Amino acid sequence: MSNENKDQLFRFLFKELGVRGEIVSLDTSFQAALALHNYPTSVAEQLGQALAASLLLSATLKFDGSLILQIQGNGPISMLVAQASDRQNVRGLAHWDGDVKPGNLADLFADARLVLTLKPTMGKPYQGIVNLEGNALSDALESYFKQSEQLKTRLWFAVNGDKAVGFLLQELPAHNGEQVDWERVEMLADTITSNELLELTAEDIIHRLFHEESVTLYEPQAIQFKCSCSREKIEAGLLTVGHAELVSLLEEKGAVDTHCDFCNQHYHFDAIDIEQLFSTGKTSGPTVLH
Repeated sequence: MSNENKDQLFRFLFKELGVRGEIVSLDTSFQAALALHNYPTSVAEQLGQALAASLLLSATLKFDGSLILQIQGNGPISMLVAQASDRQNVRGLAHWDGDVKPGNLADLFADARLVLTLKPTMGKPYQGIVNLEGNALSDALESYFKQSEQLKTRLWFAVNGDKAVGFLLQELPAHNGEQVDWERVEMLADTITSNELLELTAEDIIHRLFHEESVTLYEPQAIQFKCSCSREKIEAGLLTVGHAELVSLLEEKGAVDTHCDFCNQHYHFDAIDIEQLFSTGKTSGPTVLH
């Protein structure tokens, strides 16, 4: 795959059939997420799927903001989270215990739930929660859309050590298309293999599957791994903790240190920083430790 096709989101549309599609390919951004933690192979695969899924789902939304996909369970992988913004910035992480062996969702997460949170820049967040069911993340998400959104939706994922690819087909809302149209597009898409998803460009995938259909392909959008943490957000969190508790922590440890799990950025606050924070609402300058 050529450089210009890396880390991009492609949208396409079957206008006459009322079906939209997306293909997301993550290379550099997937590697950036993996570089921050020593993930076992099976955990890295789940993270790659989650990152791709968050981008695919956020691209179907019609507002400015972000979508957060989170799985919480009591299995070898206790938490998996990915967040994608309307600007195609993505970040994600997983918490696991021990040497996680490959398996289905029940093997990896045990009793778990899937939480999708929509966070508009303006307005209140919306959250949908379903039990995590099926053999793979694609099954769980398809079940979510069937239960919560009543939209025909299919997803395919392919992940190796270098990249993660996601592929989505979805019926357009309020479309009164023929069932046979959806079934034909779905049947064609189901012939794709994991190797083809990983090796072919998005244009080649669409041509390989749908060359006999009328398809509109839109300009690709660039994706990057980018964390939304900042010193200002950390300060806002510290203000909610309270002055007395932070003073107690300062007496015990000499400083308040925190870090972002997503990007491993560290933030350091000494006694002067804390006092300035509570007197003015912010500190005088960034003390950022990498």
